[in-house]
Amino acid sequence: MKFTHLFSFCFATGFLAMSQMAVAGEFHLKLRSQKPLESADQKFERFTVNQSWRPEETAVIVCDVWDKHHCLNAVRRMEEFVPTINDVLIKARKQGATIIHSPSDCMPAYQNHPARVRAERTPVAANKPKDVEFWCSKIPAEEQASYPIDQSDGGEDDDPTEHARWAAELKQLGRNPGLPWKTQSNLISIDEDSDFISDRGDEVWNILESRGIKNVILVGVHTNMCVLGRPFGLRQMARNGKNVVLMRDMTDCMYNPGRWPYVDHFTGNDLIVSHVERFVCPTITSDQILGGQPFASKYDTRKQRDLMNAESAALASDSFKKQWTTAVAEDSWQEASGGRFTEVTGVVWYRCSLRLPSTWINDSPLLLNVKQGAENETRAWINGSELKAGVDNRSLMVPRDVITPDDIDLLVVRIEHNLASPRLLTPPVLQAANQSLTLDGRWQFRIGDDASWINIPLPAKFGMGSDVLHEPR
Repeated sequence: MKFTHLFSFCFATGFLAMSQMAVAGEFHLKLRSQKPLESADQKFERFTVNQSWRPEETAVIVCDVWDKHHCLNAVRRMEEFVPTINDVLIKARKQGATIIHSPSDCMPAYQNHPARVRAERTPVAANKPKDVEFWCSKIPAEEQASYPIDQSDGGEDDDPTEHARWAAELKQLGRNPGLPWKTQSNLISIDEDSDFISDRGDEVWNILESRGIKNVILVGVHTNMCVLGRPFGLRQMARNGKNVVLMRDMTDCMYNPGRWPYVDHFTGNDLIVSHVERFVCPTITSDQILGGQPFASKYDTRKQRDLMNAESAALASDSFKKQWTTAVAEDSWQEASGGRFTEVTGVVWYRCSLRLPSTWINDSPLLLNVKQGAENETRAWINGSELKAGVDNRSLMVPRDVITPDDIDLLVVRIEHNLASPRLLTPPVLQAANQSLTLDGRWQFRIGDDASWINIPLPAKFGMGSDVLHEPR
């Protein structure tokens, strides 16, 4: 009898110890989000929720931490925190998490790598989400959100002289200065026996589903472009039901302080993190995996960090001729200008982004009905290619070869108001066979005239924010 009690005691004690070890092995995270204040218009407050994630149900995705980049300052900032990313991966892997390396456009370098082969051989998931293989520029939660920065110039913040030297160095290395990446950074180790390598959204989804992954942590660059938008990025994970978080101290953004809202680079990064916390997913920091303190860049010399909102004189100034401003089609100029003026005469430029499904691009003509009034002169461009007049002066022909199906295109409209106009543009309508799309949401506008505004220096999916995207429902 005594032996039985002793055995029961030892078994119970051992079971308790194993249970405590299991709990200790979990990731104990502080998920930070933002919610709107009920008493104030467009004001938010932060809150934190404590959660424990089982490592075997958790994946860390490393987004586009390339070996080279066209922006030298981006390289400097990235190489500063990449060793900590590697430490996070080592610790998470040791605890049982799945590690997925996703350096986009670099798969040829890993053709026979065991981690790449492992990703390719993962069984196809039965529940593949719609469009998971495509870039995602907006999710429903962002429908009414104003995007916090202008990144349409590409976000480079290099000194011009340094940038020219860096481009020359990349050329000497045999790299394309605009797209110099070939592999993931060698500062990050890849475990051949357990990790995965993939830049495809459907493959990454297969990996997550095959391993029973419920929770996803995103690290890497750049949050306002790739980390948010890639097929394996924050938006896709959020809209497809994963518990996804951004590790906010293990990321950076592409933002040029010479663009709206005219704040320093790190404040621009804070604004993107704030946007993520409000409309996409929570954020965490690396110390929640590693212990110690969150990472802080030596280049960030601000006295106040981790800002939620921009404090910029430009936000309150009458700067419509210096920047692109977001407003709703057919709003009054009084509304769009905050009461500064009531009508406009002369040239106004408008732009937005489009995502047309491949079903729209067939043998039927694709037309843009601009219908801006006979008293106005209207021209339009898609991805820098001017649209020519169709069968009547109200419609413009859209060549099929200027559209990138299932991806993001840039539409720019120039209107010369010969008479005073009290409102922004009338929503144009895209027509394809029996389908139509009225572009009646938000646009960016700019008063003045500059031929360079027909396009932006990089693909629209990288340059345009989530608040001016139009796509069929």
